[in-house]
Amino acid sequence: MRALWRWLMLVACAVVALQIFFVGKIALMAVLTPESTSVERSEMWAQLSERKALHWRQQWVPYAQISEHLKRAVIASEDDGFVNHDGIEWNAIEKAWEKNARAEALAAEKSSKAAKAPKIVGGSTITQQLAKNLLLSGERTMLRKGQEFILTLALEKLLSKQRILEIYLNHVEWGEGIFGAEAAAQRYFGKTAARLAPHEAARLAVMLPAPKRFEKTPGSAYLSGRTRTIMARMGNAGLP
Repeated sequence: MRALWRWLMLVACAVVALQIFFVGKIALMAVLTPESTSVERSEMWAQLSERKALHWRQQWVPYAQISEHLKRAVIASEDDGFVNHDGIEWNAIEKAWEKNARAEALAAEKSSKAAKAPKIVGGSTITQQLAKNLLLSGERTMLRKGQEFILTLALEKLLSKQRILEIYLNHVEWGEGIFGAEAAAQRYFGKTAARLAPHEAARLAVMLPAPKRFEKTPGSAYLSGRTRTIMARMGNAGLP
């Protein structure tokens, strides 16, 4: 019994130490620019393992040098309550879970070897996405989701909304080896992130849920239609 208690105490201490480490890293981000994220390091490793070469474009630009059109487009597309919530939109998460449950139930009814796996809907805010991309793996487990919630609240407490959006826009993936707004603007439109027009910003925002797929299908009807939708919503998107 004592051995069990010792083991449990060691696990508890390790968990607390990990949280202190994460919170310390987040606190430093208020003044220091994060050099890379867990998603970026994973992508680098994958490229080096598969290609033996690195195909990479990324350049940090300050918040003021990112087009307001892009900021509004990303908020309108990914998280329209960004400036007002505390990092987590519980209603969106509940709706996502309900939709996933219905999809799984439907898939079970039609279960067969040829049946497709149900599409998983996330419902994550910009802050949650940043928490996951910065410090966590991409696996979908309740333990990882719980850690994401803790990091999300830490980001919201220790960083301003403007800083959260600045880090997000400089590190989010926009294609294979393309990270950040500046690299995306140069790759797709041959201009700086500061000079993006409204329709260009909306198009980039629409790519975010599946950038590698949309990178290969730039003329898709969905991409064009969704771009028009986001453009119509950009005017109502509040900026930090």
